[in-house]
Amino acid sequence: MRVLVVEAEELLADMIAAGLRRAAIAVDIVHDGRAAPTALRLGAYDVLVLDRDLPGLPGDEICRQMAEQGLPTRVLMLTASRTGRARVEDPGPGADDHLTKPFVHEELLARVLALGRRARPALPQIIERAGVTVDTARRLAVRDGRPLALSRTEFGVLEVLLRAQGAVVSGDELIEEVWEEHTSYRTNAVRVALGKLRAKLGDPPVIETVPDAGYRLGGGAGTSDGAWAVGTAGTDNEAGAGGAPEAGVGPQAGVGPEAGVGPGVSDSP
Repeated sequence: MRVLVVEAEELLADMIAAGLRRAAIAVDIVHDGRAAPTALRLGAYDVLVLDRDLPGLPGDEICRQMAEQGLPTRVLMLTASRTGRARVEDPGPGADDHLTKPFVHEELLARVLALGRRARPALPQIIERAGVTVDTARRLAVRDGRPLALSRTEFGVLEVLLRAQGAVVSGDELIEEVWEEHTSYRTNAVRVALGKLRAKLGDPPVIETVPDAGYRLGGGAGTSDGAWAVGTAGTDNEAGAGGAPEAGVGPQAGVGPEAGVGPGVSDSP
């Protein structure tokens, strides 16, 4: 999932981005409303976290322009705290949801995840190929029943390759889906991430390099005993709001090493 945070307060924007990145979400930040429309046209974002009271161009005007251009990005509007009759539970013109400042990060994350599921066609929550399985809601990965401790970037690359179901994914496509906008297409970021991911997946190799084309996850005989069954995502009130999928889906693991209950997705690239 890709998220654009448009927030004038730099400290708040950095805090929002850091929390979303811990959940393996790619995040870009803009502090001035005038820069937001260009970023939205170029970035193919799933969700926009938008401050309503922006300098340069207010949030409501950004939403109006998005509607005129038919952009599919879902909008979570951040509004200033109001009291009495002045506090209206209104997400703003064109916004899909709103959150009043101050807020707790867990609530913002739940809203972003719910909007992200609405931004794309319904996709399986649990994806499997060649004995490799990921649970996208709980950010867990296993190979043949063995839990994998993956960084945010490694998990993102693996998810994209799994969703392709054997089709070739180019390096540029991986950059677009997984990395943030400051990543140069000329760097070796993809090669480095794939090298680390291949090492953690172990033998026999399952990620193939297709010369002059990209990468793909090869086929296989399927999962061994102990791997997860393939399931589908639930409603917006389930995993995105902190709920767990059905029992027996897989080993319990934390989102990041700080959770202390098993390998998960770390906060490092």
